[in-house]
Amino acid sequence: MALNDYDALLVLSFGGPEGEDEVIPFLENVTRGRGIPRERLAQVGEHYFHFGGVSPINGQNRKLIAKIEAELSARGIDLPVYFGNRNWHPVAEETAKQLLDDGHRNVLVFATSAWGGYSACRQYDEDIQRIREVTPEITYTKLWQFYGHPTFVDLVAEGLRAAVEKATGDTRVLFTAHSVPTAADQNSGGPADQHLYSRQVAEAAKLVAKQAGVDSYEVVWQSRSGNPATPWLEPDVVDRAKELQREGMEHLICVPIGFITDHMEVVWDLDTELKQACEEMGVSLTRTPTVGLKPAFAGMVVDIAEAVGTEVKPKTLSSVTVQGCTVNGAPCKEGCCAPVKRPGR
Repeated sequence: MALNDYDALLVLSFGGPEGEDEVIPFLENVTRGRGIPRERLAQVGEHYFHFGGVSPINGQNRKLIAKIEAELSARGIDLPVYFGNRNWHPVAEETAKQLLDDGHRNVLVFATSAWGGYSACRQYDEDIQRIREVTPEITYTKLWQFYGHPTFVDLVAEGLRAAVEKATGDTRVLFTAHSVPTAADQNSGGPADQHLYSRQVAEAAKLVAKQAGVDSYEVVWQSRSGNPATPWLEPDVVDRAKELQREGMEHLICVPIGFITDHMEVVWDLDTELKQACEEMGVSLTRTPTVGLKPAFAGMVVDIAEAVGTEVKPKTLSSVTVQGCTVNGAPCKEGCCAPVKRPGR
């Protein structure tokens, strides 16, 4: 099958509110089935209200789509690009109906996550399964994970290298990604490939550090939520920064490798909370750029699509599992990235 056998590309993402009146309904979608009261959601939503109720993610995805469209056009590829979300408008099921109405029957899906694990991968497979149920006439093929793709590694390393060249004093480097419950990470690759998510993040950090010429670094985590008694991946980025300051750190370079663009987790947890903590400690902070809006990133998406279209495994520098090409929402393998049941479920 060649790329021209596919007739559309769906960019599938998490979604986010774009106004104060949308924050609570959005959070209700995110937490559906968990019985969290609206007053608690209002507390959680303070991060969004701080920015006028607008999450940056939808606007960033529209910019990414425009760059993908430009790259497709430059290569002479006629492949319309659509946008759908799990938790907010444009909702993926509605986008799927539009794909059907527009006559598309063989659709590639680019999920805006580089990683394996339940929330980073399997949930997107479940999204695809839901839209397949809405539009069974359409075949959906999900593109491969890209955390180890040479282009992704080069782009992140470029920002790290520039930060290191400008750094002065006792400088430490922290790679950060979204934390998950440790139970979820233990099952993130299925029985035969456990801890897939955290191992992929560690692998990507290693590849980027090597490319940037950085010998000393650590992987930390951020944005944990839920019951404080539930163990999550640690250490937290702010907690580790405080420990490093006590060890003599004067300058911190933070690499948000877990996020392709400046999501709420970046602009709040790093650019607000981590920045404030560093200022209070007298530590200077450099947060390296996210890379999803660079033209080369869009080129990578098209490269992966072309590889899938020619039935060639996309490039990767990683020795850790890279998954993808799930057709019609089926998981990569039996038991892969199964959700961890919450108490009482």
